[in-house]
Amino acid sequence: MIFSSSVFLVYFLPVFLAVYFLAPKRLKNAVLLVASIFFYSYGAPKFIFAILATTTLDFYLVQQMDKASSEQRRKLFLVLSVVLNVGMLFYFKYCNFFVENVNSMLSGMGMKNIGWTEIVLPIGISFYTFESLTYVIDVYRRVHKPLDNFWQYQMYILLFPKLIAGPIVTYHEISGQIKDRSANDTIDNKLDGFYRFCLGLAKKVLIANVIAVKADAVFAMKPEELNASLAWIGALSYTFQIYFDFSGYSDMAIGIGKMIGFKFPENFNNPYTSASITEFWRRWHMTLGNWMRNYLYIPLGGNKVSTPRLYFNLWLVFLASGFWHGAAWTFIIWGIYHGVFLILERMFLLKVYERIGKIPAVLITFFIVVIGWIYFRADSVHYANAMVSRLFSSGWELPPLFLDKEFITIACLAILFSFFTLVPAGKKILNTVYYDPHSKTGHVCLLLVSITLYDLSLASITTSGFNPFIYFRF
Repeated sequence: MIFSSSVFLVYFLPVFLAVYFLAPKRLKNAVLLVASIFFYSYGAPKFIFAILATTTLDFYLVQQMDKASSEQRRKLFLVLSVVLNVGMLFYFKYCNFFVENVNSMLSGMGMKNIGWTEIVLPIGISFYTFESLTYVIDVYRRVHKPLDNFWQYQMYILLFPKLIAGPIVTYHEISGQIKDRSANDTIDNKLDGFYRFCLGLAKKVLIANVIAVKADAVFAMKPEELNASLAWIGALSYTFQIYFDFSGYSDMAIGIGKMIGFKFPENFNNPYTSASITEFWRRWHMTLGNWMRNYLYIPLGGNKVSTPRLYFNLWLVFLASGFWHGAAWTFIIWGIYHGVFLILERMFLLKVYERIGKIPAVLITFFIVVIGWIYFRADSVHYANAMVSRLFSSGWELPPLFLDKEFITIACLAILFSFFTLVPAGKKILNTVYYDPHSKTGHVCLLLVSITLYDLSLASITTSGFNPFIYFRF
């Protein structure tokens, strides 16, 4: 089940909110846990048992780690928990990749391939694995005490608004809210959460889905069928699709969280207005960036190392980020690509950007990001290389398929909403809608706009069978 589906919008969400709001305070967590299990089971009934089993084992391993009488025993339970979580992630997400590559090597050597059955990837495994790891590592570091209540831990991991696509919420960020959300249980928060959900839904359905049709059409073509205009249409369409798709889903998750008393961390902050790749990664998928910094980059030494080691650490972190996104060489190259630009910026590019000014730096950064997204989206490195080369080839004629008014209109809106915060008026509008307290008039206006966007999105979903979600495969 995904948020942008008629089943979720018409049945699951209204019924859940009604039951949750009517339930007494002592039963709200139980309602939320049952709803979360049902939510995941609806789309992946076989894998819910794997999640429940690993989270159960994890809970008791962390309990024993906290009670351990010696540092050696604490480390033992830490290793067991980490191996459990990373092992699950490796088995489901990366076994196919490694077996395929080993078999390619064996075939090249004239040897017999390894027999292997393709493993189906559980939805959202990368997200809840990272959250499980933060819990055990933070308890080991004594950042917080482990939960005494087994069901509260299950709810933290399985919390459906952020279960399958983030934001990645570390335990210490919501530990108090798991036990008591009364401070956030206000009418204003419920309304703000509804507005945020509807805005995210519109970003996903009314913008990302429309642009995705063209992106998919281009990437389905053979390289020899592409000219420069088609290559640019495909690359730019996917660039805006992935942003409005994933940021829209994050908005919906944050909005649902606010409606039920949770305050989730922000996940996007207008990333395409970044004036460097360094800044881009402070604005794009912020919770993943924070995770990589706190649980990988800093343990490797962070900035407190020699310059060569610093560059290696940056490269390694983004190699890991690429591999986290998917078990394919295209993702690995995408991660390395961003890591190389981060190193170049540390070496000299940031100084160049300062000299040329904000707008030229934003355009250069955006161009770098667009090229990277081609590797992220392409099915193979060969195809990505071919498309990049087509960007700089001849031929600018477009088939009529790519000139329809709906696509052009939505593409213009995507560009506007991606870059409008570059001007002060845009920032003011964003803060007014998303973050500032609302007057009664403001609430009325936002409520009317939100209901309209909800209805338009639902109508679009019910009349179209095209409703992909990019980050499901992660």
